[in-house]
Amino acid sequence: MNESRPDRAAEENFFARARLRLSLDVPAALTDPSAPAGARGDLDLNPDIWHKAGVAALRPAAVLVAVVDRPAPTVILTQRTNDLPNHPGQIAFPGGKIDGGDATPAAAAVREALEEIGLSPALVEPLGYLDLYLTFSGFRILPTVARITPGFVLTPNDGEVADVFEVPLTFLMTPENHRLRTRDWNGFRRHYYEIPWQDRRIWGVTAGILRNLYERVCREP
Repeated sequence: MNESRPDRAAEENFFARARLRLSLDVPAALTDPSAPAGARGDLDLNPDIWHKAGVAALRPAAVLVAVVDRPAPTVILTQRTNDLPNHPGQIAFPGGKIDGGDATPAAAAVREALEEIGLSPALVEPLGYLDLYLTFSGFRILPTVARITPGFVLTPNDGEVADVFEVPLTFLMTPENHRLRTRDWNGFRRHYYEIPWQDRRIWGVTAGILRNLYERVCREP
């Protein structure tokens, strides 16, 4: 297969493929680090650094990979405000820590999307989870892929979200747009994905989750 562009059938049948290839079964490793994880994340590209730096990703979290069901589907992303304690100013998915009152990680992701950008839960259809994503910042993130009914009006929480915007799914699922970059991190050379789009820089955890979305849903076996 030529990976210079996404598979056209995958584009046209994205939601059906997501339902088929993903599951809403919650992995035990989300809350039990000793359980077999099948996890992905920052450690994929940096396994030696992960161990040498003594990183421990222990805080369960959930994000919403919100794919809008337009004729040409899009993905909703946010830009975080500059004064947040984690990943300030970066491009992100709506999401955050899983609270005790959340029935499932998907429910946590939907709740966070309502709180952060005003996305009505009635418009969100969870389709399944991507792989558990472990981060250098200590989170165990379970991304929820969801179909979003269009026609919404978003109201970003200006205490957390500086901007909210949509990016074409086709662009994000084109492998040649997934660029490998390197930066210094705590004395180590760390590798990560970056997806430049217009004047924005999608990188780190967000780009890594999008890469996993491509691998799990859009790439042919």
